[in-house]
Amino acid sequence: MLLGANRDEMLARPWQPPASHWPDQPGVVGGLDTLGGGTWLGMNEAGVVAGVLNRTGSLGPAAGKRSRGELPLLALRHASATAGAATLATLDGADWRSFNLVLADSYTAFFVRGLGAGAIVAHPLPVGISMVTAADPNDLSHPRVARHLPRFKAAAAPEPPDWGAWPALLADSEGPLEAALSVPETRGFGTVSSILVGVAPGRSTTKFWAPA
Repeated sequence: MLLGANRDEMLARPWQPPASHWPDQPGVVGGLDTLGGGTWLGMNEAGVVAGVLNRTGSLGPAAGKRSRGELPLLALRHASATAGAATLATLDGADWRSFNLVLADSYTAFFVRGLGAGAIVAHPLPVGISMVTAADPNDLSHPRVARHLPRFKAAAAPEPPDWGAWPALLADSEGPLEAALSVPETRGFGTVSSILVGVAPGRSTTKFWAPA
């Protein structure tokens, strides 16, 4: 399993780089959202990776809603992506603002969606390369997906620790703002960090950086 991700956020929101930040889950490593106490992306000792994104129109916290940064940590209490997805699907989606979550290990990957009400649903992602933004997976009506999904598919499979063309693709800020993968600062919002994760049975490798 190979995963590349950018975190787009308000630049003033405090955070810390990936580390073991949670004493009750010492085997979990992830970036810490200092404000909410959770993470946008983390990995456990079993090689399960979980990352959460806001859906369109749901940036930031809301009164009466729990932090979406809890969701990857809940999933990472499990030794497989399948078990984590099953647990998330039992939760009440009304407890959080709408979200997309990617959950994967070396065997399978899931797209987990919460719409801010009703059930949380989990669907297996298809074999091959998928792209998830603030909409549903591989939605070519989204400018970012339309521009970049074909480019990731055309790139040679990355080989950690070099990662091939993937770092350059994640750093691409060209084109219209709504299609940029690395979002330039706009009204205090932009891409604040990038990460590459590779997981195979018995081993994992990561590369993390904050764009200049």
